[in-house]
Amino acid sequence: MNPIYSRLVSTGSYLPERILDNAQLSRMVDTSDEWIMARTGIRARHIAAPGESSVDMATAAALRALGDSGLDIQEIDLVIVATTTPDQIFPSTACILQSRLGNRGAAAFDVQAVCTGFIYALATADRFIRSGGARHALVVGVETMSRIVDWTDRSTCILFGDGAGAVVLSASSEPGILSTHLHADGSYAGLLQVPEGEKYLAMQGNAVFRMAVRTLGEIVQETLAANGMQASDIDWLVPHQANVRIIQATAEKLGMPMERVVVTVAHHGNVSAASVPLALDDAARRGCFLPGQTLLLEAFGGGFTWGSALLRWG
Repeated sequence: MNPIYSRLVSTGSYLPERILDNAQLSRMVDTSDEWIMARTGIRARHIAAPGESSVDMATAAALRALGDSGLDIQEIDLVIVATTTPDQIFPSTACILQSRLGNRGAAAFDVQAVCTGFIYALATADRFIRSGGARHALVVGVETMSRIVDWTDRSTCILFGDGAGAVVLSASSEPGILSTHLHADGSYAGLLQVPEGEKYLAMQGNAVFRMAVRTLGEIVQETLAANGMQASDIDWLVPHQANVRIIQATAEKLGMPMERVVVTVAHHGNVSAASVPLALDDAARRGCFLPGQTLLLEAFGGGFTWGSALLRWG
């Protein structure tokens, strides 16, 4: 029996209309465009409109990915949504999204791994398809981070934004997703969290930065070793868009020039689980990726969680 692989067939994304740039933010808290740019590389972030929900944004991104996939919504037999900011405790965002899209019967559930959520969801969908449990999967990362940010705390409010990204995976006889690698260490939970009983996130920035750089460097090496590859075999790095300094440090450890790194953090900030699919869709629509090229996706988030996915484009 021939092995089954999963292949990424389309991407989609959505960013809210409202843009909050650094100049506007500097009128809300004691900061400046120069200070934010020097420390994060972020120029602006998109903010969901009043009444605009995570499901609304997920639907917009999903429709774009589905439209480019050539699939009918009823052919989707698995829906996974990665989110830290669901609109309600239950039903899951995935179930509500499934209904919005007009699908009935597909398995649908959420994944919560904060900024690594999309990588976790992608890995889960890949395993479903490889095992024969699904043929066509819709994977979405969506966040309304603006609703858990303290807009008086300049150390965190400068970082986050809202948006959604989506991909469609299909079963294939040829390898598409080559491997995925997932990790977590809950002993670091206190460094990046929404504390129990609180409504806003809290972060120990310097400690998070150091851990992110170390673990992302390790996951890159783990991924290369698992596939018998050298760093030079990677055509594109598609990292979590949290902070340009973390992205640059990861690229340096990989020995990859920044010209081969997808960087979109400047115009949308850290959108947590939506960051990787947003960057992926942006680069795909600009025609950056060529068929047969190898892409390395990686992310790090609260938990701590971290992970990677290696895939062949096209």
